[in-house]
Amino acid sequence: MAIREDSLTRHPSITNNRVTEAVSNSMFGLENPGFCLACGADHDGCEPDAEGYECYECGKHEVMGAEQVLLTIAV
Repeated sequence: MAIREDSLTRHPSITNNRVTEAVSNSMFGLENPGFCLACGADHDGCEPDAEGYECYECGKHEVMGAEQVLLTIAV
C-alpha cells in the first residue's frame, strides 16, 4: 500500500527518516540521492529538484531527488 501525502504518493519504504537521512548525506557529503516513488529504489546522481527521472529498477518515470521529496512531504 502506498503512502499518500497531499499530492505525493510514495512507496511505503520511503519513510520520513530515510528521506531526511538522504538529504543530510547530500548536504554534508558528495551524494546526490533520489528515490523511485513507484518501487522505492534508491538512485544516485539525481539533481535535488529532480522529478520524473526514469527508474532503472522498474522503468517508471517516478524518480525524484531527495530534497524535492522532502519539500513535497513537508508542505
